[in-house]
Amino acid sequence: MKVVHYINSIDKSAGGTAKFLQLTVNAMQQDLKISIVTRFSKNELSIPNVKIKKFDLSISRWFVLKKEFFIYLKEEEPDLVHINGIWNPQNYLFQMVAQQLRIKVVLSPHGMLEPYILKRNWLKKQVALALYQKEALKSADFFHATADSELNQIRMLRYKQPSAVIPNGIDLSEITQKKSRNIEKVKNILFLSRVHPKKGIDLLIEAVGKIAVKNFKVIIAGEGDEKYINFLKESAIKHGVNNVFKFVGPLYGDSKNDAFEKADLFVLPTHSENFGIVIVEALAANIPVITTTGAPWEELNTKNCGWWVKLNVANLKNTLEEALNKTPEEITIMGKLGRKLVEESYDIKIVAKQMAAFYGWICKQGDEKPEYIKE
Repeated sequence: MKVVHYINSIDKSAGGTAKFLQLTVNAMQQDLKISIVTRFSKNELSIPNVKIKKFDLSISRWFVLKKEFFIYLKEEEPDLVHINGIWNPQNYLFQMVAQQLRIKVVLSPHGMLEPYILKRNWLKKQVALALYQKEALKSADFFHATADSELNQIRMLRYKQPSAVIPNGIDLSEITQKKSRNIEKVKNILFLSRVHPKKGIDLLIEAVGKIAVKNFKVIIAGEGDEKYINFLKESAIKHGVNNVFKFVGPLYGDSKNDAFEKADLFVLPTHSENFGIVIVEALAANIPVITTTGAPWEELNTKNCGWWVKLNVANLKNTLEEALNKTPEEITIMGKLGRKLVEESYDIKIVAKQMAAFYGWICKQGDEKPEYIKE
């Protein structure tokens, strides 16, 4: 089976969607022939042994690009095209050309239909929906969602196509498990994600400001707009916690593993997250997680490996205080339960097999419909 993935960017700065593609494609190579179509970028994620076709995706080249996409797909003759992400008109153009050639299309919104996202830049999104995005969603042959909550949102928007709920996964071999705990209580709290208003860092700063005893550090790691980062730093000063928060910029490779090793607790106080791959990474590193109901992570509560709370300052404050009062032994137990959850459900090998089976079912190469496909 031959599959072409389309993604706007595989640059390291592109976030979770690019990382999802990197890991999933790497894990599926033995079972499928996969190619990737994307734009030129400076700092690409490594996806070895995969054919990557790069185009100049400038919107001014729309009609030339349409012809280039047509020629490429005619030459490749894939069984299936998988579009990763929405809101970029080039994504729709590639989908449109594929469907004109009678190639089946899977569309992964990757959280970009969540209510919080739909409200941001509302006018621009309404224009995009009118011009191309509504047609792209309506005409997609299949959807892929990373959680039941994302599929529910797709259904609420009245898109009824057959859909698979397959989570993002991680390569467990890339995650170093935390080997030790401080003799004292929680000392280091890690936030590692894009530094963006969506992530709720401003509320985290306010919540920490309300905690009486601040004998801990909060590390904020990730890329973000310089003006917004400066706003957060000023907010930390305003709430009297500038000595608690440390902004360290993006972390990759050994630096990222080192941050996990030093962390006793992970926090992602997000307004909206279709999945949250960093949550899986933290759990795999034996670190309990605090996140919000804006992310589909009720398992943190049911599996006793973290806290899943509604996003507001009071809840963040109370949850942080509860976590800070846990003993090292209790935190260690929660960390081990988190690792067990990832091994059982979010190993990229498991996820890749599910995705390959989904493709096989679409192309009528599978024996039965997998249970995670909803018609």
